Parts: sequence; C-alpha cells; structure tokens
Amino acid sequence: MKIYFDENMPFAKEFFSELCHLPCGKHSGAELGELIPFSGRNLSAEQVADADVLLVRSITQVNEKLLHLNNRLSFVGSATIGMDHIDQSYLAKRNITFHSAPGCNAISVAEYVLSALVVLAERYLLNLLSLTVGIVGGGNTGSRLSEKLTALGIKHKICDPLLAEKKEQGYNITEIDNRDYVSLDEVLACDVISLHVPKIEGGEHPTYKLLNSDNLVKLREDQILISACRGDVIDNHALLALKKSGHGLKVVLDVWQGEPDVLEALIPYTEIATAHIAGYSLEGKARGSEMLYQALCKQLNVEAKYKLKNFLPSASIPAIEINQDFNQILLNQLVKMVYDVRRDDAIFRQQLFAQGFDSLRKNYPVRREFSAVTVTLSPNAKSDVPHRLGFSK
Repeated sequence: MKIYFDENMPFAKEFFSELCHLPCGKHSGAELGELIPFSGRNLSAEQVADADVLLVRSITQVNEKLLHLNNRLSFVGSATIGMDHIDQSYLAKRNITFHSAPGCNAISVAEYVLSALVVLAERYLLNLLSLTVGIVGGGNTGSRLSEKLTALGIKHKICDPLLAEKKEQGYNITEIDNRDYVSLDEVLACDVISLHVPKIEGGEHPTYKLLNSDNLVKLREDQILISACRGDVIDNHALLALKKSGHGLKVVLDVWQGEPDVLEALIPYTEIATAHIAGYSLEGKARGSEMLYQALCKQLNVEAKYKLKNFLPSASIPAIEINQDFNQILLNQLVKMVYDVRRDDAIFRQQLFAQGFDSLRKNYPVRREFSAVTVTLSPNAKSDVPHRLGFSK
C-alpha cells in the first residue's frame, strides 16, 4: 500500500509506517509498501497516480483535477478542521472514503486568541477580565474558546445561526446544547470579536465576506477584531479602506484573502499578523495525524497501536509551582510562558517577503499547548483557574 502524506503532518512516519505494508482497498498487490511525503501546495495528479491513501492538509485541493489519473485510491484524509479544500461529492461518486479531523486544533486556536488578548491588554492597559467577547461560530473552536473565557470569568456571546436553528428544531439529541445564541449584530457590538467559522459560499448563512464594507464601518474605534478561521470571511480590501480612513479598530489577522498571497498594504495596519498558524501547536497538528491514523486503522480493520502521547516530547518548561492567587498579571505570565504570539508576529513581518507565506508555515517553530505544562498550586494559590484553562495537574 502506498500512503502519500503532507510533509507538514507531525509524527506521520511514526503513526503510518507499519500500515503502509498492509493491503488496502482497490489494490492488494505484492509490491512493497511505501510512505511518501509531498509538498502540499504543489501536489500534482502525476505524483499521486499510484496512491492508495492520500493524507493532506488545508492547502491541497483534492478534486477530480488532482485524482483523475488515479484508479486505486481508497482513502483520503485531511488532518484539518476545515473541509472547503475537499470535493466530497467527487470522492463519494468514486466510493473513496473521506475523513477529516474535526476539533484537532481547536485548543491551539483558542490559545492563540487568548495570547493575542493578553498581548493587547498589556499594550493598551486594558482590563482583560472586564471585556466582553463576541464569538462568531459555536463549533469546536468557538466552544474551546468559550470554555477558556468561562474559566477566566470573561463574559462572552456566541453567534451561530446554524446551531441556533438546530437547537430550536430539537436536533441536538445526543448532546444537549444549553447555550443561548445571539445575532451577528449583537456579537459585533462586543469589545472583542473573534471569528471561528468555515468558509461558506451561498445558502442561507454564507460566511464569505461576512465582514464587509457594510458592517465594518459600524464597528467602534475601541474594539478588537480577531480572525483565525478562513481568510475570505473578512473582505480584506474593505478592512484596509477602513483602517486607511484612520479608524482605531485593533486588528489581529492569522488568515488572509488569497493565501498564500496576502494584501501587503494591510499588514502595517494590524496589531498582530501571522501566517495562518493559529492552529499550528505541535499538539494541534499532531492530533490531526492521530485522528486520521485511527480512521485508517478502522477502515483496514486493524487495532490502533499508537496514541499521540507515545510521541509527544516534554515541554521546555514541563512544570511550575504557583504560590499566589490568580490575577491578570499571573495570567499574562502563564500564557506567554507557553505561547507568546508576538514571536510569530515578528517572524511574519520580518520574513514573509524573503521566505514566502508557505515557507513560514512549513518551517514553523515548535509551539506547545497549555496542557504540556503541569501547574502545581501551593496553599496560597486559592484559585484553580490555571487547570480550568488547560494546564495539567
């Protein structure tokens, strides 16, 4: 069996090396198995003509153009949350199994947002714990952010018309959703607006250019706008026009229209700018590999021998002890000890034009999640907020 995988999938060799020696689906010849890495942006039909399994990330368009030379593919996996790069109808027509990795990097994105808020609160002397956050999108990522904000006691509102409709119609049978959803206008009135929706064109609730020239101008000068979902959710040209007009909106952009090409003129108007790496913690990316490994094992009817914990290294600072009660200063120290988003902002601004957008992602420095650090609380530290934020006990 030939397994092709995106070279940016962590621990792919560790998870899949043994599986490639098994027969698979439409081809069960006696040839030796191979585990073959590829560059995701430039993958061609000729390269994957003999693939039995194809494992991609979000930069690879999986469609008829890519797969028309292949007559043996039986499994496609995307180690990402989003699926707008996958032609699922085409795969279904060819009876090719597809799996994504919903929620794999949701914690990573939530911690990116929290790091950005910590940095901006320090920069502008804001009382972070008194702000109201509006979350657009109540799926995996929005939910993980909601949990962290709840742990901190930060008030927040969630807009998700699809989930609101399902709740109203009683579709949430397996998991009761007790959240109250609000309108987009109500979320756009919050002190902080954080976007966590997929790219959807058409239908009743499109997200393509969800924030545009009509509603961006209604935002207040003192608001913070964070986008860590898909670049097309914000009309970048409309946002640039707003900022050029002198509007004081504070902008954090991890995603950009037209990636890997970005609107260069917009960069100087951002507080924090990064190369679509919000979900790029080691754990976030590696969870995607693990989820696809489990799905492929199930399809092959073999036992999944490995778990992510088998491969994760120790953090550079694996454990700390806290001997004071929780406050915003301690929050700042804890968050930045694990992940300071200013590092990635500096890399983006200094290396984007020399290295290129995709190279920044490919060569992204190792970043860990809060869970990689064990926090011990002394008797003086009365609050368990660090553990509720995701730090290990």
